[in-house]
Amino acid sequence: MKDERPWFAPKRYGYGAGLPIAWQGWAVLAVYIIVMIAPAPLIERDPIIGLAIVAPIWLVATILVIFIAKRKTRGGWRFRDGEEE
Repeated sequence: MKDERPWFAPKRYGYGAGLPIAWQGWAVLAVYIIVMIAPAPLIERDPIIGLAIVAPIWLVATILVIFIAKRKTRGGWRFRDGEEE
């Protein structure tokens, strides 16, 4: 059984996704925030080595969140100018 319900609302203005509208979207956002914040002590201890280790992880996490949000946004991603659909 495949669930095709959207996890994110579309932005009213511009291109992309807005806030999550389902628990799955909130879970994706929470995990992303944790991945972005958790390495702070490592970066604080040694910024050069910390960023060398963490930057690729941040890049992959960001690409993954963008991919998920694009696939799971109601109505897909397209430019919107504020008009209701």
